[in-house]
Amino acid sequence: MSNGFALDLIALVPGKDERETIDGLLSKRGNSLRIPEIRYQILVHPRRDPGCFHEAQDILQTFVRRATHALVIFDHEGSGQEDRKASDLASQLRCRLIKSGWEDRAEVIVIEPELEVWVWSDSPKVDEALGWSGQRTDLRTWLANRGEWPVDRTKPSRPKEAVQNALREVRVRRSSSIYRQLAENVSVERCQDRSFCKLKDILKSWFPISEL
Repeated sequence: MSNGFALDLIALVPGKDERETIDGLLSKRGNSLRIPEIRYQILVHPRRDPGCFHEAQDILQTFVRRATHALVIFDHEGSGQEDRKASDLASQLRCRLIKSGWEDRAEVIVIEPELEVWVWSDSPKVDEALGWSGQRTDLRTWLANRGEWPVDRTKPSRPKEAVQNALREVRVRRSSSIYRQLAENVSVERCQDRSFCKLKDILKSWFPISEL
């Protein structure tokens, strides 16, 4: 994109898994997200989710005149603010970003309960990324038999633990590269999590594809 800023987007996330996820989406899935190629930078906060919530406005203030938009993403669980609504956390931080100079150019996504909720969909690419290709039982059935994925729900009850248990069962080492593989290969339409849909909507509103 062409504007007077060095970056179209500066993003702040709490860890490597989130960084790989967002980088995988922005670098490889622009067509699926219906956005053009953009110039972006992703920062990882060393104090993870609490750091993102408490200090994002300070870290990102140096980018106010360098980036067109700012995006903060962190998990509700692990933020130290679990007794408050995720929507209230997002609103409070967004107000602080506005006051720090971003005005209407910044948004906040608080994932409930955590990033792993984005992993789970009915795509066979999930089984593949988690090392379940060729197993006698598909991953969803295995989790359902263990009581981790109720048949009436679209996601496991504890998404992070479900990922950990699935990897442990097939002796696959947990790695941030798994999240990149998922981001680059699983259909972005298959994940119907509210926070992921919000991410898609934000990106499309900020970076519409030119009709020319």
